[in-house]
Amino acid sequence: MNVRAATSALAVSLFLVAGCTPAKLAQGRVRSALMDAGLSQPNAACMAERMTDRLTLGQLRKLQALQGPKRSIADYVMTVRRVGDRQLIEVTVSSALLCASGLAPERKPG
Repeated sequence: MNVRAATSALAVSLFLVAGCTPAKLAQGRVRSALMDAGLSQPNAACMAERMTDRLTLGQLRKLQALQGPKRSIADYVMTVRRVGDRQLIEVTVSSALLCASGLAPERKPG
């Protein structure tokens, strides 16, 4: 491989890695955890996008610990309230309401 090809390959690799920010990586995990908790795929995808934009990685880890049996979106919100993190509760409740109602700009039809 010549120097020009190696440089191009490195540039493409850096570009691809730059697109995989921690928030975007966390978004997939949050979406999966929400679906595992019983939320529908559209609600989970919408909420995950909103939550990863608004919460810290530490707060997202708290959510990850809430995995359990299938439950409704209301049950999930009640479970999050027990965590006691005000910002986490506010973001979860607002995301749940906006996503479930279809008013969130992140909500995709489906």
